[in-house]
Amino acid sequence: MKIHNPIMEGADPFILVDNNKYYLYFTKEEDGFKVYESEDLAKWIDKGYCLQRGNHIVGHKWFWAPEIIKHNDVFYMVYVTDEHLAIAKSKSPLGPFIQDKEEYLDEGNMIDGHFFKDDDGTVYLYFVRFNDGNVLHIAKMNEDMVSIDKSSEQFLMRAELPWELSSGYSVMEGPFVLKHNNKYYLTFSCNHTKSPDYAIGYAVGNHPYGPFIKYENNPILSKTDKVVGVGHHSFFNRISDNHLMIVYHRHYSPTQNYPRQVCLDEAEFDDDILKINGPTF
Repeated sequence: MKIHNPIMEGADPFILVDNNKYYLYFTKEEDGFKVYESEDLAKWIDKGYCLQRGNHIVGHKWFWAPEIIKHNDVFYMVYVTDEHLAIAKSKSPLGPFIQDKEEYLDEGNMIDGHFFKDDDGTVYLYFVRFNDGNVLHIAKMNEDMVSIDKSSEQFLMRAELPWELSSGYSVMEGPFVLKHNNKYYLTFSCNHTKSPDYAIGYAVGNHPYGPFIKYENNPILSKTDKVVGVGHHSFFNRISDNHLMIVYHRHYSPTQNYPRQVCLDEAEFDDDILKINGPTF
């Protein structure tokens, strides 16, 4: 079945692959997150709320950027609410995701959490702090998978280059890490999400903590005459052939930001250079 972009309304999308099915989560509802299930990336079934305000979770508003990791047969969701990060867990990708302790990871502002599990089993959390703009940080997850080792937190990068600052805002957000040929590819989105110049770039390091060197030909996904505001993404491998895919959001149209749209495109490594074959329309 052929995929036509956009696939639905939403923002900050994440796709989990589990048991030969795809599960899609994104920012849209005011009181939590719904989950959509698919076997082919084309037909999606609304499976209802997987996390909802008032059901054993912390937070009241601004439910953003959910992401899932399966670890020791438990599913963990890191999510944003009230501009803070929290982690809920479930026995199923459909939820319900709940917290044993209804609390945030930290008292300070944090958004856009991303889990990365390295080959040795260590799980890291990449996220955004507010420090004269949106900047990227990293910390190790504790063994309980619902808290971070605060002593391990470290600043990674900020927006500094002309293309990263073209909207007039110092924003680097939506981190996601791919490991390829023993290198760590830290991908991110820059510029204000309301800007048509919102776009995706990456940097490469030899360790989850970097240091990371930005790719000289960034951005690797940016606006066209038909598609603008492309960013806040995640990668996954297609079930049928293990091909690398990206899911991201774009503006509704070149002249209208909301409601933002969820899109899918193919990606690949070409001579160790990460490429995205899009945005397609």
